Amino acid sequence: MRNIQTSKAPKAIGPYSQAIVVNNLVYSSGQIPLTPEGVMAGEEIRSQTHQVFANLKAVIEEAGASLETVVKATVFIKDMNDFSDFNEVYGEYFHTHKPARSCVEVAKLPKDALVEIEVIALIK
Repeated sequence: MRNIQTSKAPKAIGPYSQAIVVNNLVYSSGQIPLTPEGVMAGEEIRSQTHQVFANLKAVIEEAGASLETVVKATVFIKDMNDFSDFNEVYGEYFHTHKPARSCVEVAKLPKDALVEIEVIALIK
């Protein structure tokens, strides 16, 4: 088991790793739309979703994976009314490769984020 840490994504805000590698799989922690400096990226779902993907990409690439090797994404969204806008941005990152996905509405996310995503990816 190997812990993953990169300065290209926000530091963990609790007692957890940005990701863990077990065998040839990367399990990311949920990424919220904080910049690596810890600033919230915008106030609407589109900008926040883009930042979440920047964070996910940085973390899984540090582990040797990529968005093209993601096998499962779990999405937590604060308001399902934002789903259409979220889904449009999500499709920009997963347009040809379409991993399995779950998406659930939640009451509240850390730092009052609108979206959080965690992924499982295969190391190349």
